[in-house]
Amino acid sequence: MSPIYLDNQATTPMAPEVFDAMLPWLRDNFGNPHSPHVLGRKAAAAVEVAREQVAALLPDNGRLIFTASATEAINLAFGAVRGMASQGRDQIAVIDTEHAAVRDTALWYGKQGFDTVLLPVDGEGLVVLEELEACLSEKTALVGAMLVNNEIGVIQPVEQIAEMAHRAGALMLCDAVQGFGRINIPQQADLIALSAHKIYGPKGIGALWVRNGIDLPPLIHGGGQEQGVRSGTLSPALCVGLGTAARICAERREEDLAHIAALADEARSLFGDWTVNGSPDRRYAGNLNLRRDGLDVGRLMSDVRGVAFSAGSACASGSGRPSHVLAALGLEPGQIKSSIRLGFGRYNTAQDVQQAARLINQAAENQLS
Repeated sequence: MSPIYLDNQATTPMAPEVFDAMLPWLRDNFGNPHSPHVLGRKAAAAVEVAREQVAALLPDNGRLIFTASATEAINLAFGAVRGMASQGRDQIAVIDTEHAAVRDTALWYGKQGFDTVLLPVDGEGLVVLEELEACLSEKTALVGAMLVNNEIGVIQPVEQIAEMAHRAGALMLCDAVQGFGRINIPQQADLIALSAHKIYGPKGIGALWVRNGIDLPPLIHGGGQEQGVRSGTLSPALCVGLGTAARICAERREEDLAHIAALADEARSLFGDWTVNGSPDRRYAGNLNLRRDGLDVGRLMSDVRGVAFSAGSACASGSGRPSHVLAALGLEPGQIKSSIRLGFGRYNTAQDVQQAARLINQAAENQLS
């Protein structure tokens, strides 16, 4: 019997409509979208339809570049700082609680001669805007801020951050992976990264939206496909999958939001003995990060095999590193080790939440008794 799946920040199950849309491009329509013959043109047309479906959820003054992941999209976006360094702009500022795709990339640029600043957050996980203001100068090239934090669900004031960055003459990069298709996308951002498998689409494809006028050096060299910055043959099936997933998110947005909010309310009522990590109000309802002091979450996850949940980011879980996000909130190591993340999605039910809460709470009581 499959466990109850409550880890929708790590990945989401593929929507049936997405699978059906992708299947012909996996089985029958095998043309290379970069070939000039009829099969190639048919595949290229499908790619462009998908591009339009994704772009419909983004600002209208930019272009969309398909990538293999949001991590690749973020690495591609960081390339914008290379040209700015020659103009004396060699500072990169990102929020300390950013996903490793942004945070570690910024730190890598710090080893290449850039001045990398990790901006602090308050006890609720929100960026300290005064610290950002004090950091910005004519040397700032790029400011990075997540829309929705992947570990604690906090929604950052991205529009305000972008305005502050622009006043300093800097670009603003937004990792929108956990918010795309679910909440409003910041219109002021200059670079926006997203991923298909977080919105009930396939793994192996993401995208970067780039505001008009921003030049990016190629990240992958070769045949010059995908607007000359990301060489390699595109997969029409994956592009169609992302496009279809984005279209369905747009069509079901209000229904999905109401459903997930109801699940979150149910969960909060059932985990009354737990403390919410991060802002209780400025958050995406589908992400609930909780702690119960004294718990060993590693043992808890082993004891609760009937529920698929997380102790934090799936991307960092194998590293053995404690959560940098929870540490930035000021939590002690013991509190970090007693925290779990529950992620609710489109296909979860109230019964899922009730059964999961019963199993987790029972195991927690057994451990603490």
